Amino acid sequence: MIGIALDDGADLAGFRSAVRRLWAAHTPPDEVAWNVAAEADLFGEAAPQEGTAPAIALPRALAELIESVVCHSDAERYALLYLAIWRVLSGERQLLEVASDPLVHRLQAMAKSVHRDIHKMHAFLRFREVSDPDGLRYVAWFEPQHHILEAVSGFFVERFRSMLWSILTPQGSLHWDRAVITLGPPARRDQAQAGDDVEATWRSYYESVFNPARVNPRAMRQHMPAKYWRNLPEAAAISGLVREAPRRAREMLEREAAASPRRDPVKAVAAMADAIGRGGPRTLDELNRAIAASPPLSPGADRAVLGEGPVGAAIAIVGEQPGDQEEREGRPFVGPAGQLLDRALAEAGINRAQAYLTNAVKHFKYEPRGKKRLHKRPNRGEVKRYRWWLQKELAFVRPRLVVALGNTALLGLTGEPLSVMKARGPLPLAGFPGYATVHPSYLLRMPDETARAGAYGQFRDDLARVAGLAAP
Repeated sequence: MIGIALDDGADLAGFRSAVRRLWAAHTPPDEVAWNVAAEADLFGEAAPQEGTAPAIALPRALAELIESVVCHSDAERYALLYLAIWRVLSGERQLLEVASDPLVHRLQAMAKSVHRDIHKMHAFLRFREVSDPDGLRYVAWFEPQHHILEAVSGFFVERFRSMLWSILTPQGSLHWDRAVITLGPPARRDQAQAGDDVEATWRSYYESVFNPARVNPRAMRQHMPAKYWRNLPEAAAISGLVREAPRRAREMLEREAAASPRRDPVKAVAAMADAIGRGGPRTLDELNRAIAASPPLSPGADRAVLGEGPVGAAIAIVGEQPGDQEEREGRPFVGPAGQLLDRALAEAGINRAQAYLTNAVKHFKYEPRGKKRLHKRPNRGEVKRYRWWLQKELAFVRPRLVVALGNTALLGLTGEPLSVMKARGPLPLAGFPGYATVHPSYLLRMPDETARAGAYGQFRDDLARVAGLAAP
């Protein structure tokens, strides 16, 4: 019997090296004892000597399966994988296509379990704010079922690249300093922050989007297993929300029956804000920290791009979403459309530094095309999920006038799919006097120079009118 010692966890590199040596020596699976964390095999022989064993060519599907299964917590994972490799290299090249094979069935079930665990960690991990000598740090506690810590590191680096953060688990820890990701030792739950001001804001947001008319506790437990609840700030509200769901649903139906066919969306949003205001952020800074720490609400997003400008600004300008350049710099309206907006603002007599600029959607939604990231318009559901943040943001800024640039901004401010070409001009927006006009990116897309010049003149005139309406 040949003993192979591997590191604890998902030791993919050690497994690959051992497999090359074993295959080079033509050692069959039933003569190998796989030991994790140098567990001794009292009756085993020494493993084959380290050396430059030749690489092994495996089908891509098997290579991908290996990467997943080594993360599983089953102590037999390495033995099962080596048996599959042995069979494939011994002539069963199409082994993975035989779904009824007991070995294939078990390995694929293990891979699915790992993928589910990774998905749950992506969805149910919550950062909490703590003090750090280098600035604010965000710490999260999670209890994965499998050895997935290294497998998820890239996801969290991409999503929270601009933050200092640590993820603590019983199996190990991850630490990100905005430049390097470091793997650390196991941790205890009491080493993680118990709660912070951001958590109250996130809970308020969850309560605001909870739909009592669509409560399905069985489906909730299926998608959000109870074992994750103690680490989720919103979970503390679930029992009460479910208990109150029948009454709230009846009240919704009664209000709907009593409401006019065309309800005022501004009043509807204002009523929602009053209902969820308890326990929410107390300042714009607290709100922005909550947005930055919250998971992105649209696919492909990285960091949130927050609003920019003074509280109490006379004019608040709301666009669609940040673009590629805005996300990279972390500021709104700095790309080509922002440069055109700056020019029109200056010609209209508006000082950008004295205005407040933000977007209806706080993350960049894009479609990858090679090395480029092409803007992808957020859908109606994504825009509406961000409305809570936008309403809170404007409530803190308290502008005299809100400007909606384009259809998406109108949707975010009113909740209605309005056409900016039809609504162009003064109208109430989110409880404030408002003005709707086109987004500067609309002008950039116009192919005809003469038409573009005319449209730009109308856009500049709109902003000049805005300046007049916002004057004290």
